[in-house]
Amino acid sequence: MPSENLRWETLEALKNSPKGRIKYSPDCLERGEVKPKTYIKLQNSTADLSPDLSSTPPTAIFLLSPRATQMAGCIRICEENHRAKAKSALSLRQELQEQLVAAVAGRESEQMKRFEELMELKQRQEYQSIRDMMEKETQESLGRQEKLKEEYRHRTKILNLRLREMEQQRLREAELERQRQVEGRERLRTLNAIQEEVLQLNQLLEPAPPAHLGLSVDHTSYITRGNQLCSQVSEVIRTTAEGQFPSVEDMTVTERALQEMRSLLRALQEEVAQAQERKKKEQEEEEEKKKKQAELKVQQEEQKKSPALSAKDKIRKQGLQDIAEDSTFKWYTELQDLASQYSQSFEDLNNAKDMQTKKLRMELQKAATIPVSQISSISGSQLKEIFDKIDKLLSGRAVVSGGKSVSTSQHPHGLEYVSYKLAEKFVKQGEEEVASHHEAAFPIAVVASGMWELHPRVGNLILAHLHKKCPYAVPHYPDMKEGTSIEEYQKILGYRVDDSGVEGQDSFLKRMSGMIRLYAAIIQLRWPHSNKQGPGPHGLNHGWRWLAQMLNMEPLADVTATLLFDFLEVCGNALMKHYRGQFWKLLVLIKEEYFSRIEAVTSAGQLGSVTRLKQFLEVSQEEPDEQSLCLKYSEY
Repeated sequence: MPSENLRWETLEALKNSPKGRIKYSPDCLERGEVKPKTYIKLQNSTADLSPDLSSTPPTAIFLLSPRATQMAGCIRICEENHRAKAKSALSLRQELQEQLVAAVAGRESEQMKRFEELMELKQRQEYQSIRDMMEKETQESLGRQEKLKEEYRHRTKILNLRLREMEQQRLREAELERQRQVEGRERLRTLNAIQEEVLQLNQLLEPAPPAHLGLSVDHTSYITRGNQLCSQVSEVIRTTAEGQFPSVEDMTVTERALQEMRSLLRALQEEVAQAQERKKKEQEEEEEKKKKQAELKVQQEEQKKSPALSAKDKIRKQGLQDIAEDSTFKWYTELQDLASQYSQSFEDLNNAKDMQTKKLRMELQKAATIPVSQISSISGSQLKEIFDKIDKLLSGRAVVSGGKSVSTSQHPHGLEYVSYKLAEKFVKQGEEEVASHHEAAFPIAVVASGMWELHPRVGNLILAHLHKKCPYAVPHYPDMKEGTSIEEYQKILGYRVDDSGVEGQDSFLKRMSGMIRLYAAIIQLRWPHSNKQGPGPHGLNHGWRWLAQMLNMEPLADVTATLLFDFLEVCGNALMKHYRGQFWKLLVLIKEEYFSRIEAVTSAGQLGSVTRLKQFLEVSQEEPDEQSLCLKYSEY
């Protein structure tokens, strides 16, 4: 490297030399300037030869030395190279600058695009957020609407329930008011009947001169008291004429007045009878003699006409009874007294004023009557379910009726009330359901027989209601007592009497037929799930007694033939199996002797029931064995 060091030293020396400190301008040659101050001064002798020129300064001609010229050329070349390089660098730099500007512009354009995309994204996001917020508000609004709708439906449901409860309450109150009106009208009719009877009895207190001639009986005190009793009853009537129904106290007052009037009349009659007794004694012997003579004449005439009457003809000529036997009538009276005692025992429940007791009464009545209404031609588990429900109610346990739990233990007289209403409903089913559908007698009867066996008081009440609505089930033909109106007497006989009048004969016979069919079914049936052995609580012996007593009584037109046919059609097969020969003898007696009496009291327009009975008797006696009595409802 010594050569390079020498070169650098040479260059350093040239740089520090006087010429090296000369400044060159690249444009001096173009401007005509010679920057280098190096010049060569030419001096020759001619200068002295020209004196004129001595005063003019000599013109200096500067000439570059070859080396300077070479140097200047080199410098020029170097400058040209540097200029070319500078142009080239400048062009490159310009190109780079342009590329940079283009790149910057591209980046700026891309950034502008990204910015615009970012702005669009922000706009979309803002729009989406606004839309989401609107959707959210919409959903919240819909939710609030649904909630309001649900609240509206709930409130509507509550209002409907309240309206339904109010309507039910209104219907219950209307029903109670209707019952009160019915009871009031019934009391009013009873009050009018009592007044009529009191007035009639008061008229009987008046003396009858043709009948009481020669009798010393003072009627004044009786008439005075009778007028007082009539005034007392008229005062009650006057109160009810103002638009009010008679109260229970009013009825009690009038009934007491009626009883006193009856006692008064009995006392007067006894006094008159005592007065007449003396007078009659004188006439009795005379009348007895005349009677014996008349009977003797009649017997003599009969003996002349028919000297040899057979025992059978004597029985035929002998008159039958018009009333029930004493033992039967006593039994009938005891049952009616029992029903009356039961009715009086729950009178406080029946006439309750507070709403809670009234509701309890209605619930007890529904629990007792609705199961009986559901009995039709059903059997098996349904019938047993109904039986168990009624048994639970009568046993004092709670049962569910109409969605509510009810028990007879909720009232001191609840059991008496339920027993009474249950027995009444059984009989009502007989006169309505069985009357329309004969086959319904057996399921109703088997439940009634089961209740009778477990709860005997219900059976006795069933008989009491049955005898009251159908006295022919005793059998009993009530007499028309003195002072009894026609309508009242028809009620006693079993007819329905209302404001429109007395029911028709066909309707009456239909109801009587239904109740007799129910009674005949009860006689032969017992509850199949009972643990007890032997006959039912009201067995076939009662059927035999009823049939025998019916044949011992004078037949009634249309009634006797209808009831005998219904009873034999339902219960005849059971009686035949139990009594056998005795039953066939009874059928022969009906056909040969009793049937003629029925025909004798039957008019031309009442032959339907007589014809049915006649056909039944003829068919039953064609072949006198167990298969001959082919009954439609022989067994349940």
